[in-house]
Amino acid sequence: MKIGLAQTNAVIGDFPGNIKRILAAYRECLEAGADLVITPEMALSGYPPRDLVFKSQFVPKCLQALDHLAEGIREVPLIVGYLDHNTSARPGKPFRNAAAWLEGGEIRHRIWKTLLPTYDVFDERRYFEPGESCEPVIWKGHRIGITICEDIWTEDYLQRPLYERDPAEELAAKGIDLLLNLSASPFHLGKPAQRREMLGAVARQAKAPVVYCNATGGQDQLIFDGHSVVVRADGSTAVQMSGFVEQTLVIDPFDAAAGAPVTDEADAAQLYHALVLGLRDYATKCGFTSACLGLSGGIDSALTAVLAADALGAENVHGLTMPSPYSSGGSVDDSVALAESLGIRCDRVPISDIYHTIKATLKPLFAGKPEDVTEENIQARIRGVLLMALSNKDGHLLLTTGNKSELAVGYCTIYGDMCGGLAAISDLPKTRVYELCRWINREKEIIPWNTIDKPPSAELRPDQKDQDTLPPYDILDAILELYVERQLSTDEIISAGYEENMVRWIQRRVDLNEWKRQQAAPGLRVTSKAFGIGRRMPVVQRFVG
Repeated sequence: MKIGLAQTNAVIGDFPGNIKRILAAYRECLEAGADLVITPEMALSGYPPRDLVFKSQFVPKCLQALDHLAEGIREVPLIVGYLDHNTSARPGKPFRNAAAWLEGGEIRHRIWKTLLPTYDVFDERRYFEPGESCEPVIWKGHRIGITICEDIWTEDYLQRPLYERDPAEELAAKGIDLLLNLSASPFHLGKPAQRREMLGAVARQAKAPVVYCNATGGQDQLIFDGHSVVVRADGSTAVQMSGFVEQTLVIDPFDAAAGAPVTDEADAAQLYHALVLGLRDYATKCGFTSACLGLSGGIDSALTAVLAADALGAENVHGLTMPSPYSSGGSVDDSVALAESLGIRCDRVPISDIYHTIKATLKPLFAGKPEDVTEENIQARIRGVLLMALSNKDGHLLLTTGNKSELAVGYCTIYGDMCGGLAAISDLPKTRVYELCRWINREKEIIPWNTIDKPPSAELRPDQKDQDTLPPYDILDAILELYVERQLSTDEIISAGYEENMVRWIQRRVDLNEWKRQQAAPGLRVTSKAFGIGRRMPVVQRFVG
C-alpha cells in the first residue's frame, strides 16, 4: 500500500485557497502512485483557528468546503483535517477537531481527536469535545488506525502524565495494520528528533508502521516545520520529509527497503530556516510584500536584515541607519556594508538635530536634573517615529530587531526600538544570535565580521557597552534558560553554581519587565518557551522565587 503525504501550508480561514493547496498536493501524490493520501491536522481550516471558531459562520463554511473538496476525490481516498460541530446529545464543548475520510465523492468516515492539549501554546479544551472511542477504519482488507496530533504523544514525551486514555494503544488493542497521524506540531529547536523518537516508540507498541503528516508554515508566532515522518513497525525511521517547505511524498510503509537515511540539520540551519519561513508567512499572509527596519551596525539588526532579504527578496527590504551624537562612524559604515552585501536599500537619516530640539523643548521641565536613561530613550523613540513613518508611507512591515536576552531583562525601549509589527528574533538569546551570524558567514562574508566581532553597544551615550549594564551574555543566557524555559526558582539556580546577586538581579528584571513584553510585537517561537505565546504571566504580582 502506497501512502501519499501532503505536507501543506494552510492559511487560517482561507477555505478556497486551502482546497487548492490540498487538491494540488493530492494530484501530485496520485501521479506518484499513491493508494491513499493524508494531510496535516486542520489542513482545510488552518491551525490554530482559536476564537475564530466561535464566529457563527466559521465552522459552517469549513463544512461547506469539506463537501466541495469531497466532490473532487474519487477512487483514491483522501484523509483531511478539518473542524466539525459537536452533535453529541451529551453536554460538552461545541466543536470537534476532526479528520474526514473522503472517497468516491463522499465523506465516508469522520474521526474525532481524542486527546486535546491545553498547555504551553495549546488551548484546545476551550473549543473542542474529545472523541469518545477509537475505532479502526477497514479498507481493502486493511485495518487502519487514524489519529490526530496529540493522540500519539505518549506520557514519556510530555512534561507529566496528562491523560487517562492512550488512543494509539486502544487502536492497537483492536488490531491495526497501519497507524496514521494528521498533525500540526509547532517547531522548537530539537523537536524533529524528539518526534522521531516518540513515533518509534509508538510503532513498536502498536506493532505497526506509523505515517505522520505534519503541517508546515508560519502562523502568527508559531512555526510549523513539516518534517513529516514514516516509521516502520520495528520503530526505525524509513524517511523524514524536508523541513520548512511544502512537499509531497509517496511511500510504502510496509516495504522494508523503502525510505532514505535521516540526518538532522545543524541547530543554526534549523533556526535560520524556521525564522525565514516564519517571517515570510507572517508578512505575506498578512498582505505585506515588503519590510523596513533600523540598521544600527549591530549584530541583531544585521541578522534581522539577512532574514528579511531571504524571506521577501532584497529588493523588498528598506533599511534606515539613523546616527545620533553617540553613534560611531564604524556603525554607520557597517550598516552600509551590510546593505551592499545583501543588495537592500539603506538610507542615512541623522537624528542629532531632532534629538537636540527635543532636549531643548524639555529643558524647562528637566531643569536641575542630570541626564540619565531618559535621554537615551529619546534617541530610541526618535528612531521608532521615523521607522513607523516609513512603514506607514510605503506600506512596509516594520521589523523590530531585539533579541530574547534583551527582551527578558527589559534592555529595550518601549515605543522606541520595540516599535514594529513583528519581532523576528525575539526568541533568540544573544548567544544564539552570534551562532547564527557565524553560520551565515560560513562560506563567505555576508554580515561584516566587524559587526560580529565588536563588543555590542546600544550607542546611546559615550563609550557605552551592553556589559556596562548587563552580565556577560553567556552567563545571562544560561541563567535565563534556567529561569524562563525550565522555570527553576532563584534558589535552585543559585544552587547550580551561579552568583547569588546576579541571579536575583536577573530574576527581578525578568519579572519587572513583563509589562513591556505584553506591549511588544509578536515574536517568532523557536525555543521551548517563548515570551508571549505559551508563557502567560501577570503584570501585577509580588511573587519572588
